[in-house]
Amino acid sequence: MSAITRPRDGRMIGGVCAGLARRFGMRARTMRIIFVLSCLLPGPQFLIYLALWLLLPNEKQGAGSAQTAW
Repeated sequence: MSAITRPRDGRMIGGVCAGLARRFGMRARTMRIIFVLSCLLPGPQFLIYLALWLLLPNEKQGAGSAQTAW
């Protein structure tokens, strides 16, 4: 099971939805739509997003791309 990180590419705001989508094998757009729709319901969704933005580490340089060290 891989750790959840915020990717350096494909971010819209903080990369939380992109990181969660990558972890669960979904498209980032689908995860963003789920998040926006969940914000219509009562609950702490926005606060959870902010907490994840602060707590999830950034992806390490080159971890998500196929770069080679020549």
